[in-house]
Formats: sequence, C-alpha cells, structure tokens
Amino acid sequence: MVTSVAQRTESGTELERRMGAVVRDNAEPLLYFLLRLTRGQRELAEDLLQETMLRAWRRLDELPADQSAVRRWLFTVARHLTIDWARSRMARPPEVYAVDLNWVQSTDQPVDGLVDRFALRDALHRLTPEHRAVLVELYYGGASVAEVAARTGIPEGTVRSRAFYALRAARGFLGDDGSFW
Repeated sequence: MVTSVAQRTESGTELERRMGAVVRDNAEPLLYFLLRLTRGQRELAEDLLQETMLRAWRRLDELPADQSAVRRWLFTVARHLTIDWARSRMARPPEVYAVDLNWVQSTDQPVDGLVDRFALRDALHRLTPEHRAVLVELYYGGASVAEVAARTGIPEGTVRSRAFYALRAARGFLGDDGSFW
C-alpha cells in the first residue's frame, strides 16, 4: 500500500511539473491571442485563459508530448471557448446597468412635479362628479365653504362632508402617505 501511495505521489508531481511547463511555455502567447479575440477585454481574456488551462489540466494525460502540438491544441480550445462566449452573449439580451443619479442635487424637481400632477389628475378623475366639483372649487378655485355652497346650491355642511370624503377617497387612490407610489 505504501508503494501505491508513493507511486501516486510521484505521478502527481510529474503531472504538476508537466502542467507547470505547459503554463510557463504557453500562457503569455495564449493571453495575447485571447486579448486580440476579445478586442482588449483583459478580464474576459484572463477568464478564457484560465478555462483553457483548466481543460488542459483535465486532459493532461491525453496531450501530445510535442510542445508545438500542445500549443496548437491550446489555441484551438481558446478559440472555441471565445466563440462559445460570443454566441452566448448574442443569445442573451445585453446587460443594462442603471445609473444611480441620487447623488445629483437639484433645487427643482420638474419630473417629480409632473408625476405628482398626473397622479393628482388621475385621483380627481376617479372621484364622483360631486366630490370632484367641491374639491376643485375649494382647493383650485380658492373659494370658501360658504362660496361653494352658494354657487352649487347645497348646504355648507354638505360641502364640508363632500370635501372630507373626497379627500379621504383621493388619499386612498394616491396611497396612505399621499404619494402616488
């Protein structure tokens, strides 16, 4: 049993020496080749180089003894890996990264105001015509409860009640905190 372990260890170190020679002799030219294939994307080229060397490690026993044949095999594997990567990128939609604009300070927020106006308009349209008329008169027209009651011909208590229920319904449409979202 001791002999068997010693043989495996000796065999393992021989494989490691051979793989070290493959990497030492081929890594740099292979990296430059992959950089050309990936149009200068260094991280991608390094990843493809690592995958190529991993495949060489897995098939180290099957690699030819001739160094030029090993190099041809490595370049072929690297080229195929690059083609596979390019095909997979074409099959998937491109990745889009959102740009964080929270750091940009703005004194006026025209987009927020526009969104608020659309949300309020939507909430007003969802109200009953009676509730909408009271809110428009009170808040947009600047009229008092008595003026609204006189214009519409309804009692002041009804104007207050409609305003209360209209605001409550509008808050329900907009959200608990009054925001649309």
